[in-house]
Amino acid sequence: MKTFRACLILSAAIAAACSGADDGDKKDGAFALPTAFPSTYEPLPSESLLITNATIIDGTGEASDADSLLIVDGVLSDIGTDLDADDATVLDVNGRYVTPGIIDIHSHLGNYPSPGVDAHNDGNEVTSPITSEVDAEHGVWPQDPGFDEALQGGVTTLHILPGSANLFGGRGVTLRNAPARTVQGMKFPDAPETLKMACGENPKRVYGNRGGPGSRMGNVAGYRNNWVRAADYKQKIEDGDEPTRDLQLETLAGVLNGDILVHMHCYRADEMAIIIDLAKEFDYTVSTFHHAVEAYKIADLLAENDICSAMWADWYGFKMESYDGILENVPFVHAAGACAMIHSDDDKNIQRLNQEVAKAWANGNRAGLDISRDVAWTWLSTNPAKALGILDQTGTLEEGKRADIVIWSHDPFSVRARPDQVYMDGALMFDRENGLKPVSDFRLGTFATLGEARP
Repeated sequence: MKTFRACLILSAAIAAACSGADDGDKKDGAFALPTAFPSTYEPLPSESLLITNATIIDGTGEASDADSLLIVDGVLSDIGTDLDADDATVLDVNGRYVTPGIIDIHSHLGNYPSPGVDAHNDGNEVTSPITSEVDAEHGVWPQDPGFDEALQGGVTTLHILPGSANLFGGRGVTLRNAPARTVQGMKFPDAPETLKMACGENPKRVYGNRGGPGSRMGNVAGYRNNWVRAADYKQKIEDGDEPTRDLQLETLAGVLNGDILVHMHCYRADEMAIIIDLAKEFDYTVSTFHHAVEAYKIADLLAENDICSAMWADWYGFKMESYDGILENVPFVHAAGACAMIHSDDDKNIQRLNQEVAKAWANGNRAGLDISRDVAWTWLSTNPAKALGILDQTGTLEEGKRADIVIWSHDPFSVRARPDQVYMDGALMFDRENGLKPVSDFRLGTFATLGEARP
């Protein structure tokens, strides 16, 4: 029993000796914990497909001369001009725009599903300011009708985060926007794990009369105290000790070890700067600041530290820490050389993220920036994929990547644009003309109860 326990919790170096794994199968210093809730996602069957006569935005940020895409076995096999493939079905899109599938880096679908009733509120564990032991995937309801609506807006991948009531809110989960009976059937295979943290008004508001923290000073002290505990826990494991397994500290130690990516709710520039220093104190990396209404004030710091910023196009002013927003936030962050992107944080906004980018893009160019359409698209798929650690698999239309593709009715930055077809891993998931779309079991049951025709 003791030998099994040692293999379970010791660092990878010791675990490799227990299991017989060689050094090539491990990350140095990583925790040798089994995956408790592994992904069971399997792409739907697909056929070889040659998309021709397309206007392609490939997500690389560069203008593309390609007009054809070849999909084989759910993967982009080739992209170029006047491609030919004898064994593939040919789809002539008549000059329509073809783009990567949209990636929403900040969503609460499934954790705050429709209908929006109290019984469905599973996004915040409001029992302690430190809840790094919880995991958003354990509150995701796969039957949320919002997933269907997001797919019709071109969203093929989304990152579900806990809410922002806590200093350490818990782990997030990256999902494929595919219908499934279980959340494991939606989990993006091999996507890095994430941790949601929050700064500013929310933690001090929620816990100010419940034992604290009750101030921004208390927020920072709370982070530091728990990073100290996590560093001690990690050191004991690396020294060969066998501390009692602690799910809170296990998550935080995973961050310190470089295995778990930090995604941090933060509005004000001064607080983001403090968090950057805090991360340096404890030698971890912040992947992305979320909401980041004042990111434009420290865009140079974001660029210097390779930290992404997930923002809205024009949501600000709804509380004091969101007051100092500008419409040029996204393009100004981009212009400073930092990683910028759009996010939703809303079950309606996720359905029109292309229009949100269009607003930000237009506001930037009106301010004198010369941002191309191809560059603006990176705010929708490329940079979110980078921030989630999945850019090697999706986010751009490049050979060898998942065939996550949207075919648009018009220029995707037009108010008239709608996805005509959405493909995931080469499988047709949505076809506006033919009425093909997923419909959750919950919605089917509701239609049947009300005596309405099922879609």
